[in-house]
Amino acid sequence: MPVITTIDDLKRLHKRRAPKMFYDYAESGSWTEQTFRENSTDFDLIRLRQRVAVDMSDRSTAATLIGTDVAMPLALAPVGLTGMQCADGEIKAARAAEKFGVPYTLSTMSICSIEDVAAHTTQPFWFQLYVMQDEEFVDNIIARAKKAGCSALVLTLDLQILGQRHKDLKNGLTAPPKLTIPTMINLATKWHWGLGMLQTKRRFFGNIVGHAKGVGDASSLSSWTNEQFDLRLDWDKIAKLKEKWGGKLILKGILDAEDAKKAAAIGADAIIVSNHGGRQLDGALSAIRVLPSIAAAVGDRIEVHMDSGIRSGQDMLKALALGAKGVHIGRAYIYGLGAMGEAGVSKALEIIHKELDVTMALCGRRDVRALDRDVLLVPQDFEGSWA
Repeated sequence: MPVITTIDDLKRLHKRRAPKMFYDYAESGSWTEQTFRENSTDFDLIRLRQRVAVDMSDRSTAATLIGTDVAMPLALAPVGLTGMQCADGEIKAARAAEKFGVPYTLSTMSICSIEDVAAHTTQPFWFQLYVMQDEEFVDNIIARAKKAGCSALVLTLDLQILGQRHKDLKNGLTAPPKLTIPTMINLATKWHWGLGMLQTKRRFFGNIVGHAKGVGDASSLSSWTNEQFDLRLDWDKIAKLKEKWGGKLILKGILDAEDAKKAAAIGADAIIVSNHGGRQLDGALSAIRVLPSIAAAVGDRIEVHMDSGIRSGQDMLKALALGAKGVHIGRAYIYGLGAMGEAGVSKALEIIHKELDVTMALCGRRDVRALDRDVLLVPQDFEGSWA
């Protein structure tokens, strides 16, 4: 086993161990992948301000997210098909998050169902909802999340229509996947992954198959998913969904200050500044570039979180210093899951936590909640002058 010190180390192992179609599903963006790339590279434009001769003892990364105590202000983001990166992947990721003391968010498009994850964890997790045209399905899945004790609903707003991801099309990644000759050859080389998949019964979308009308098996799943995303989702529907849920509501996919103000106006508990990891609108600005203006626009009226591009504890610190109350990671923990299962997710969290803690100290701060822009050196034109 190689010495693992960075998220990139886990990424290399993930690429080696997971089938190409599932690795590419995680490691890709839409169209030219400009936004996907800039989500990460724009962090490199920001520098850290080193401070010395300060008391670095008694440091704390503890915080709260929507009223919940956390070991650090980070949550695992919803990622579809997590259970295809590693057998029972959602369960393993949720357990790792629970042990570390951070929230886990289960995707609507997960392989393991809400009930599966609830049965294998002891703490409440968050549930992410894609709004579908089938209102009965939406009502039922909200009821299932309530029954499972989910403590927050994460409503994704930026996937009413699917952005084209070239790698997925070329790999035949559909629901269910197309088994082409190249795909089958690649699958045959991933023996460790294959053994895990042979030992689990969870291989299809557990929240949909057997729950959506007319979807009783994998063969009927593809047409349902292609037709179901609700093109008519608007702020009125979001308000009605908030009322149906009745609990903590987080709105994911905010990339504009005006939308952030609308989210605050309807009474959401938090927003996630996000461009879906560069998987939807290619050519949009990176999440870290728009974060400061969004945070300034809403002030303390709503809790501001951020995802898209975070690969280290230093990235996390930069986001927090620019106005985020918390961050969400997707690919960073998926690399760990694909590399080493539950232990890999734990390793990813440990890496990010250590990087955050040490960097915070070297910037002269002892409490993660006290981070502000003063610990950064930000280019004057970082947010840009866009007409």
